[in-house]
Amino acid sequence: MPNGSSSFAGGGRPAVTVNAVVSAALIVALYIVLSLLRQQGIIGTYWGMILDLALITTTSAIGLSLIYGFAGQFSLGHVAFYGIGGYVSAYITKAYGATTLNFVLGLAAGTLAAALIAFLIGLPILRLRSDYLGIATLGFGVIVKVFMDNSDKISKLLGGSMGMTGIPRLTTFPWVFWSAVLVILLARNLVHSSHGRACISVREDEIAADIMGIDTTRFKMLAFVLGCAMAGLAGGLYAHLYVYLHPKSFEFLKSFDVLLIVVLGGLGSLTGTVVAGMGVVFLQEVLRDVLGQQFLEWRGVVYALVLIVLMILRPQGLMGGWEFSLDRWLSRPSKGGKASGTAGMP
Repeated sequence: MPNGSSSFAGGGRPAVTVNAVVSAALIVALYIVLSLLRQQGIIGTYWGMILDLALITTTSAIGLSLIYGFAGQFSLGHVAFYGIGGYVSAYITKAYGATTLNFVLGLAAGTLAAALIAFLIGLPILRLRSDYLGIATLGFGVIVKVFMDNSDKISKLLGGSMGMTGIPRLTTFPWVFWSAVLVILLARNLVHSSHGRACISVREDEIAADIMGIDTTRFKMLAFVLGCAMAGLAGGLYAHLYVYLHPKSFEFLKSFDVLLIVVLGGLGSLTGTVVAGMGVVFLQEVLRDVLGQQFLEWRGVVYALVLIVLMILRPQGLMGGWEFSLDRWLSRPSKGGKASGTAGMP
């Protein structure tokens, strides 16, 4: 029996694989376990919010992983799109009411706004390469920060340099969990598609990819717009979790936090991005408890030292280019036996 196949859609091609069903069951089981732990108070309110923040950060980092890790586009303006999504989403729920429908519309509008602006600025700047692209995206991040500082001149609801207050708290655990799952699955399917392989070829050697007939501009734009849209979605969830937005939260230096997660996890590894995204957020909070308020400033020093040590020991990142694969895990040969079926996806 072919590995992982359970049913076929007429033409002999598996419609639903066993591994897909097992994967879905594991994800649902993880969601149920985490929900029960929160309902029973084993995961308290504080750590519950940290878990939500970790999932939101991971959602944003997956977007940058597509842009930089897989398409090789060095972007330093990622947090600007995070902020755009947050402000647009919060404006809609604040202006039109704190209903679930408006929340969904706000998230959709924030995601689309980030994608649209990414497309518009991507047209001129994605022709640049390497450091030049990084500087251009850095400049865009500065522009967005200045715009947020003066946003009250457009609408008082945006708050300007004083920050945006009165945002309804609508983000809950199911929203952040399933948003993260959706983004990871979307990124995973893209990476393993022909479009994803074209993006990787652009990362490896753009000139060679161009010679081979790959429309490099198109695939760079695809990764950039999709990655920024994911940041916009994460920003909308963040706005409705902490119910307050301030322009300082989206200054260009914050982009380095997301960049560090992607590099730390390993360029070209979604698994590494997820592990690093969750790990970094929880590490910062653990250090807050360990160091206490008196030495809280030392948290940045410890955090930086951990990063330096990890980069020395694992310059390719925690996961390198490795990806967790249920296919590989289920087809692992038993002791003394032989693996059956095809090898798992890389």
